[in-house]
Amino acid sequence: MTARILDGKAIAAGLRARLAERVATLPFRPGLRVVRVGEDPASGVYVRNKDKAAKEVGFDSATIHLPDSTSEAELLATIAALNADPAVDGILVQLPLPAHIRTEAAIAAVDPAKDVDGFHPLNAGRLAAGQPGLVPCTPRGVMHILAEAGVTLRGARAVVLGRSQIVGRPMAQLLLGADCTVTIAHSRTRDLPAECRRAEILVAAVGRPEMVRGDWIAPGAVVVDVGINRRADGKLVGDVAFAEASTIAGAITPVPGGVGPMTIACLLENTLDAAIARRR
Repeated sequence: MTARILDGKAIAAGLRARLAERVATLPFRPGLRVVRVGEDPASGVYVRNKDKAAKEVGFDSATIHLPDSTSEAELLATIAALNADPAVDGILVQLPLPAHIRTEAAIAAVDPAKDVDGFHPLNAGRLAAGQPGLVPCTPRGVMHILAEAGVTLRGARAVVLGRSQIVGRPMAQLLLGADCTVTIAHSRTRDLPAECRRAEILVAAVGRPEMVRGDWIAPGAVVVDVGINRRADGKLVGDVAFAEASTIAGAITPVPGGVGPMTIACLLENTLDAAIARRR
């Protein structure tokens, strides 16, 4: 068996095109502001990509780049000003933050109605309660991939490998909301390979390069690899050993070109949703 490749890059391009069509019909431009603190090189790349994608679909997008020396109070004041700005529909605080700034304080400071990352405790609570709200971008992107691939979710056995607040837990909530039978597995799970082999849908989001081996995969399973890790030789790999898994799985996302492009596309989707909801 050779797995069907789930092309997140193509799915993201289609989503961005649909968003651009919707934005073109609006009497306003959705406003997105990204707040970056410090000089983390990876953050710089991510922020530039987000800004470029936002402008391409017609958003009013800008980055506020603060120095490493910015205090927590100064960052919170910046966020408060964006909360109060009627031209701003979405606020994203780029992570990681410098060590002297509490991540949870920055996340909690964002107006939940403008929290396009979906990280605010209020939005997390809404998701857990099955209520509408802004959803973290990467799990939302995974749901798009599964939908585009025609994967039947109702009643399917899904295993989410990873329990982070950013991916693992919201991913499990979205799958549960789609009527999957969901297990959250992690590094302390007993007999983790056997747990993964039970999955008809396996979402790997543990942040360990090629941790999930081919013999962890059930024949014909759908494997979504959220991980992006750089090996010592410079190659980007996911959390799944792709070459091994692709001979057993029924469908699989590649790294790069799988979930990554969907994250930015869903950030744009969240921003448009927030913009429209604020104007109702």
